[in-house]
Amino acid sequence: MASPAADDYLKTVYAHTEWQDSPITPSVLAGKLGIAPSSVTEMVKKLAAADLVSHVPYGAVRLTDAGTRRALAMVRRHRLIETWLVQEFGYGWHEVHDEAEVLEHTISDRLLEGIDERLGRPRFDPHGDAIPDADGNVERVPFVLLADAPAGHAGTVLRVDDRDPELLRTLEALGVDVSSRVRVTASGLEVDGTDVRLPDGAAQVVWLTA
Repeated sequence: MASPAADDYLKTVYAHTEWQDSPITPSVLAGKLGIAPSSVTEMVKKLAAADLVSHVPYGAVRLTDAGTRRALAMVRRHRLIETWLVQEFGYGWHEVHDEAEVLEHTISDRLLEGIDERLGRPRFDPHGDAIPDADGNVERVPFVLLADAPAGHAGTVLRVDDRDPELLRTLEALGVDVSSRVRVTASGLEVDGTDVRLPDGAAQVVWLTA
């Protein structure tokens, strides 16, 4: 099972439950990966046979301990590369996801360690996702999805999902960025004392300190 495809599956299963508790189903996994459900079914069977996931027919897909370790290793690669591209090459936070998807499968462990050292061992990537350390440890703080935060809730933006580059550009233009101090209002957000009306879907991709 030493293949980029297997790594992508494991990383996607891990990321699905990183910011919410519902386990991923094969149909959701197919949608996130953009492939046919039949292909997902076959790969999940192979991953289960390799003891990387647990799965029963029509049920959720969950990582085993071995699968979690491998997923964390890939997540570490992806997020360190994203951080490297932003800090060293001037990429925007909306540009790095697809680049990292390619590079994470090609760079050596030695280069990855060099990147980590050069960047000062960062704990979070440009989108606020935690970067696992070399031992697979992950740092987190209590969080709440913006869509679930009541009006009047004040906090810091912890994370912005990176799947929609256009939405990332829009949020950046509005001043909504990782580490921004915000207050939830009935009509959107107050950012640094300024009311902003959020675009459709924004409340589902922004996480705040709880």
